Amino acid sequence: MKTRPSPLVTLALAIFTLPLFSAEHPDTKAWKDLFSPDLSNSVAPGKWTMKDGLLVAGGGETLWTADSYGDFILDLEFKVEKEANSGVFLRSGDIRNVLKALEIQVHESADGSRYGMVGALYDACPPLKKVAKPVGEWNRFTITCKGPLLTLVFNGEQVLNADLDTWSEPRKNPDGTPNKFAVALKDFARKGPIGLQGLHGAAKAPVYYRNLKIKPLE
Repeated sequence: MKTRPSPLVTLALAIFTLPLFSAEHPDTKAWKDLFSPDLSNSVAPGKWTMKDGLLVAGGGETLWTADSYGDFILDLEFKVEKEANSGVFLRSGDIRNVLKALEIQVHESADGSRYGMVGALYDACPPLKKVAKPVGEWNRFTITCKGPLLTLVFNGEQVLNADLDTWSEPRKNPDGTPNKFAVALKDFARKGPIGLQGLHGAAKAPVYYRNLKIKPLE
């Protein structure tokens, strides 16, 4: 009798057949700052503050860019405290509804979602390996969005290489697991604001960001 590979193995094989982007973090010296020091290029910054290059949330509001981005490379560093829960929202189709944006999870560990660990494409795809540094140490993300392709280099390791066009059904991932999205990821907006999730989860523990740089690819 033939044995069928598990859905997760099938998904992993599909991911590995995609064209690979560089697994190195780029030199971002000439890139644009995602947020200005006074946050004047953001939408309703609320209790977010920027001091000496350190960006911190003082409340639960998501900090959104005023500009929209389609194809781009986003590079940033983050540091979490115990039980911290945040995320980087990409290409939002509606900043009033975070479930209309792709999210790369920023987390001290994992939440109730099957794919809620740090480095996951939230509720859609887990990272290929665990590379997060301990609480209190700085981590680095390089996120590339180009058409339907989304990659994540996390602390020098490529952990996501996803083709959004393979998410062809609402509320369902390619590996057969359910997700929260009423619209298939292939139909998500391909251009929109970028956001950082504010204090979130039961603990409301702080997350710190710095060196947020972006290079549009259009």
